[in-house]
Amino acid sequence: MSTTKLIPKAGAGQAASGRTGDKVFSGAALTAGALIVAVLFAVALFLIVQALPTFSAAAADITGGKGFFSYIFPIVVGTLIAATIALLIATPIGVAVALFISHYAPRSLARGLGYVVDLLAAIPSVVYGAWGASFLASNLKVPYQWLAENLGWIPIFGGPASGTGKTILTAGIVLAVMVLPIIASLTREIFLQAPMLHQEAALALGATRWEMIRMAVLPFARGGIISAVMLGLGRALGETMAVALVLSSGPLIASLIRSGNQTIAAEIALDFPEAFGLRMHELIAAGLVLFLITLAVNMVARWIINRHKEFSGAN
Repeated sequence: MSTTKLIPKAGAGQAASGRTGDKVFSGAALTAGALIVAVLFAVALFLIVQALPTFSAAAADITGGKGFFSYIFPIVVGTLIAATIALLIATPIGVAVALFISHYAPRSLARGLGYVVDLLAAIPSVVYGAWGASFLASNLKVPYQWLAENLGWIPIFGGPASGTGKTILTAGIVLAVMVLPIIASLTREIFLQAPMLHQEAALALGATRWEMIRMAVLPFARGGIISAVMLGLGRALGETMAVALVLSSGPLIASLIRSGNQTIAAEIALDFPEAFGLRMHELIAAGLVLFLITLAVNMVARWIINRHKEFSGAN
């Protein structure tokens, strides 16, 4: 009488184990995503609840005595001006540095430059602020005076120039130095991921190196460049200590080379430790405004990136 042994199929145990691992990983990823949304909602809820007394208070009780809008408007403008100056300076330089490291520099030099860029991104912001306040500001007094004397007819360079060099333009330059490594580092990684087949095909058709970069690398990296710039903008909008060390509080001004003005993050950092009562709620309301500005910037950036999502290195 013959007996038949049941032999399990090869790989059945591994398949079941793989499905279990997929379920565990999927559940962990879902939990992490939900946690992020919950934390973001909790932060927004806290800011709204704590800011409500400011919105319902009488205008005379708000700092400045003219209402919350008159208080927040100058520091919102200062925040946006400083961040805009930083991006205008850092974006072209950062992209150029990334392009040099990824496509022009010799391999040995590119590796060293990459380490230097990453190291610059790790320097604490207070170091940048101290450098800006003690060295950069004092060395910009003469250029500011020249701008006021020769280009003072342009509103943004109208005098009198600051005698200390601590202006919104100085703060913007410091922020540019801070966000430049972020933009350069992320953009370099995007450039290195550009499809090599596209680059070789362009060169084989007779394109110069710059033409190859313009036709094959930059279109592929467009979304990544925008993402890098938005990350730099986020740091510039929320930077605290560097701006606090460079700027001093003052009224809203139209010129970039006069003393005065402040940013939201620096205003909160300088005044919150001693704030109480309605003043504390004012600063939290200012934080809510910065939160909304950052959220709006990220939404616009996501919309821009989605418009260019159709391009892929595989098509």
